[in-house]
Amino acid sequence: MSGHKAVFVPVALLAALVVALGGLVVTGLGMTAAASVDAHLTATAGCGKAPTLASGTHTIQSNGQNRNYILRIPTNYDNNHPYRLIFGFHWVGGTANDVDSGGTDGYNWSYYGLRRLADTAGNTTIFIAPQGNNNGWANPGGQDITFVDDITKQLEGGLCVDTTQLFSAGFSYGGAMTYALACARPTTFRAVAVYSGANLSGCNGGTQPIAYIGLHGLRDNVLPIANGRALRDTFVHTNACTPQNPPEPTQGSLTHITTTYTGCKPGYPVEWAAFDGAGHDPGPIDGCTCDGWHTWTSSEVWKFFTQFDSTTPPPTSTTPPPSGACSAAYRTVNSWQGGFQGEVTVTAGSAAVNGWTVHWTLDSGQTISQMWNGTLTATGSSVSITNVSYNGALPAAGSTTFGFLANGTPPTAAPSCTSP
Repeated sequence: MSGHKAVFVPVALLAALVVALGGLVVTGLGMTAAASVDAHLTATAGCGKAPTLASGTHTIQSNGQNRNYILRIPTNYDNNHPYRLIFGFHWVGGTANDVDSGGTDGYNWSYYGLRRLADTAGNTTIFIAPQGNNNGWANPGGQDITFVDDITKQLEGGLCVDTTQLFSAGFSYGGAMTYALACARPTTFRAVAVYSGANLSGCNGGTQPIAYIGLHGLRDNVLPIANGRALRDTFVHTNACTPQNPPEPTQGSLTHITTTYTGCKPGYPVEWAAFDGAGHDPGPIDGCTCDGWHTWTSSEVWKFFTQFDSTTPPPTSTTPPPSGACSAAYRTVNSWQGGFQGEVTVTAGSAAVNGWTVHWTLDSGQTISQMWNGTLTATGSSVSITNVSYNGALPAAGSTTFGFLANGTPPTAAPSCTSP
């Protein structure tokens, strides 16, 4: 697909960078997390005032250097409404303009497709595309972390920003920079999305929780998927999630599997999306080795970012548990012509459970072709899924998930749950 390839990472350049760094582990860089802005302040000094910044390219002094970034403000900007901020970081050899413009895919791929989804949701987001020195994010002495700090300070002074709603997304070297922010600024950023990243920009911290989603291809021959798994596992540990080896699609399946970890600290989820098909790529498409703006990754990241409360700190408790032994809630992760990927969350009631079974009736034409984190039994259109050895015991109000691939269209019937 030509839409991304014109602006995506030069493979030889990034490979040379990896060799020059002597591998993918870089010593911790950047300022400490304690120096970051308190994310529990909500509205900024720019609220209620005429904006002092406009969409376009801006130059700012940071660490004695002139640094540039592109700002994209909603056309219906309201100075009394605190806005979400999303930083989009470019890949090695890429530019801020590539991220902002969407390259040859244009508006539909602007900010990895998130701008289009934000506009559809009502222009609720301000977007920022910083420009890396030498078109990369080496972050020497933490200077790129400081650059982001300086941009944030300028935006909060000149625009109405919700400081509990700062997010970062980046691909390849931009994913490495996003990971560095997750490590060093966990109280500034609410969540991050790392597309095909590695530890190239450092990790000064990584000891405080932050909501994290990682996306990586099995066929990535530039930054192999083991790098993405290692970044993910930093926050599986920090967020106190239950360790697991999440399911990944088989080679040749040309699909993706998204896993939500269980047991994480409330308000700090970790998700992992592994895909087969495209290689080192932020826009894979199921069913082929191609890519494009109609990828599933945009909606997956947008859904992850927008799940969080816009005005309060992460919750310390969840909603009251269901009154029954357990409950089951279904969601469609992705769909395509002739098939879909589903996920079911099983939640214990007011008491712990030791084993569960989910039941529902398939619609006409539906068949389940692949299942993970559960054992499937099917009799005609009636299916039941029981726990596997590692996810049957749930504490009161605790939850786990299982997923599947199926033929047909997403189901209309709601699942039910029973426990011995």
